Amino acid sequence: MKTNLFFVRHAHSTYTTDELGRPLSERGFIDAEAVTEVLKTENIEHVISSPYKRAIQTVEGIASYINTEIEIVDGFKERTLSEESVDSFTDAITKVWEDPTFSWEGGESNLIAQKRGIEITFQTLEKYEGKNVVIGTHGNIMVLIMNHFDKKFDFTFWQELEMPDIYKLTFEIKNLVEVKRIWNRIDRGVSHDQTRTN
Repeated sequence: MKTNLFFVRHAHSTYTTDELGRPLSERGFIDAEAVTEVLKTENIEHVISSPYKRAIQTVEGIASYINTEIEIVDGFKERTLSEESVDSFTDAITKVWEDPTFSWEGGESNLIAQKRGIEITFQTLEKYEGKNVVIGTHGNIMVLIMNHFDKKFDFTFWQELEMPDIYKLTFEIKNLVEVKRIWNRIDRGVSHDQTRTN
């Protein structure tokens, strides 16, 4: 029995220092509508989201369409990079990807964030076995989860993601058997296989 997890990286947001409450931008809302239209064709049965507002807003359209409540799951929130603001986001994020065990003060290393992401992914697979589930989430934690199954999903892969982006991960029990990018704001609906794993 196959389970499909549709990981949706949130749409573009309007920057504020309130990480939890940062909303989608005008462009983000437009793209979120497009995400909804794509997911309408995928027989979605459940919708999960990170507690961050921008992730919730990106998937609330499909939740409304299938008339279901969004299940808020803390484990799918973005990785915490640092407790305090960093001087250079690019330098800070590069460092944690170069050394998976390294973390900035108050932040999560790649290994710690990945462990969190995998634990909640496995819990989701058990809870919704055989279902089609949308997960509103974030770029770094999404790629760290994918990286657990296939190392080709790495820092370079993360850098090439769009806002929003949708990846369909197909599992047999807890084994990832297929990854397909089904939509992003550049391709506008063009589906193609990204990779297959056994």
